[in-house]
Amino acid sequence: MSHPHPELGPPPELSDGALRIVALGGLGEIGRNMAVFEYEHRLLIVDCGVLFPEPDQPGVDLILPDFEYIRDRLDDIEAVVLTHAHEDHIGAVPYLLRERRDIPIVGSRLTLALIEAKLTEHRIQPVKVEVVEGERRRFGPFETEFLAVNHSIPDALAVAIRTPAGIVLHTGDFRMDQLPSDGRLTDLGGFARLGAEGVDLLMSDSTNAEVPGFVTSEREIAPVIDEVIRTAEKRVIVASFASHIHRVQQVIDSAEKHGRKVALVGRSMIRNMGVARDLGYLRVSPGVIVDSKEIEGWPAEDVVLICTGSQGEPMAALSRMANRDHPIRVAEGDTVLLASSLVPGNETAVNKVINGLSRWGARVVHKGNAKVHVSGHAAAGELLYVLNLTRPSNFMPVHGEWRHLRAHAKLAALTGVPDDHIVIAEDGVVVDLVDGRARIVGAVPAGYVYVDGTSVGDVTDFALKDRRILGDEGFISIVVVVDTGTGKLTAGPEIHARGSGIDPDRLVEVLPQIERALQEHAADGVVDIQQIRRVVRRTVGRWVSDTYRRRPMIIPVVIEV
Repeated sequence: MSHPHPELGPPPELSDGALRIVALGGLGEIGRNMAVFEYEHRLLIVDCGVLFPEPDQPGVDLILPDFEYIRDRLDDIEAVVLTHAHEDHIGAVPYLLRERRDIPIVGSRLTLALIEAKLTEHRIQPVKVEVVEGERRRFGPFETEFLAVNHSIPDALAVAIRTPAGIVLHTGDFRMDQLPSDGRLTDLGGFARLGAEGVDLLMSDSTNAEVPGFVTSEREIAPVIDEVIRTAEKRVIVASFASHIHRVQQVIDSAEKHGRKVALVGRSMIRNMGVARDLGYLRVSPGVIVDSKEIEGWPAEDVVLICTGSQGEPMAALSRMANRDHPIRVAEGDTVLLASSLVPGNETAVNKVINGLSRWGARVVHKGNAKVHVSGHAAAGELLYVLNLTRPSNFMPVHGEWRHLRAHAKLAALTGVPDDHIVIAEDGVVVDLVDGRARIVGAVPAGYVYVDGTSVGDVTDFALKDRRILGDEGFISIVVVVDTGTGKLTAGPEIHARGSGIDPDRLVEVLPQIERALQEHAADGVVDIQQIRRVVRRTVGRWVSDTYRRRPMIIPVVIEV
């Protein structure tokens, strides 16, 4: 648990007629999106997502928002509004519902279907509230209005939240594709209508705030994918996000056009596309999709596989193929298409997968050498357009790292939002909307909560530090037997090293130093076991540092007799 701004201190009591906004994730990072709105002692949550671990967080599966701020107020939550069904917006919902299972989950038809499929794995039956664009719903003191936005998953929504304190427009993730694959445009007319009514606070997606111009239309990707599949000599393996229904549709359409069968690989891919197909968001002709277990029997030139792993995730299907740890064996002449952009921080993992696939003779097509993906997030030109349409009194950039938030804030200033009405916050910072002004008033703890297997929150930053040391420097264990009455050494020391890069034959050099240090402390009357451990650790640590310039984990084991 961390405190983002200790100089701010805890926030004051919320004044009458004020609206409070606290982001528990999604500010200063790409992922873990979760914003808590409070009015008249009632809470409304927008999104509840996860963050995926980086290489310096070994053993961690997922990172959740810290629910401590709302844990004592779970009964005050009116609903959780989900803008769309990407993991960084819905992935933490099962963990929140473990704490209160009857919180209403609000979202579009596809969003609710995908979260319900996820919750089934957690044995949770959610209370669902389905909404559509143009609809208004009241949850306690919060009147919500939903607007269609275009994104890299169907059925995404922006949400306008009305209270007596004012109107807040939260865009969710969006772009302004004028020729979307599904024909569903971002509701710019609705944004303009809200702007005319008066948007008191705009909270807008900042991911591409540094990218000039407008994002390329999704339709421009289809011909490139079609050319890759048309010219492929043997199998085509496409790696995509398991939620990117538009991209999967493009691949299936092209495969069918060129007489190829399609197999879905990976549990999340099969689950999500099954839901999308059942609801009519994915259109597939009879006989095009076949079971991946049957695909080995088909000629290589008649096959397209669609799998997960476009971000180099170690346990995903594509990484396992690259490591020869998957039933599907990549072979000479196969074509692998990475149909996604790189999430910041995943570059090394993805490059490792590309190299692994190339080793087995595959041709790898990716964003670096072909136009096979467009972003789902609005670029600077689109963000300026929305700022000018909505004309907000106050602006708060969301969903982005610090550089994205700063860039978006500059765009807001260019459109005429006064500098003192632009709030750049980070996770845990408390923002109050009072009398038409948004101001930072304090901060609350909003650290990382790590999921490691079935453990939630048990892994601490100290434990991760130990894991990093073990992974980078190895460890040395020293066993000594001491007399409990005198503190004198009666047996040992015995020393072992693993993964430390230290020559085992040289470890004997430090044994006399341990013996001498223990004798000196026994002569001084030191018999406390903890102090004896510290003596051993300090002696060995000094020798290793002086001799090898290394800092392995040192584990002294003291046995009392």
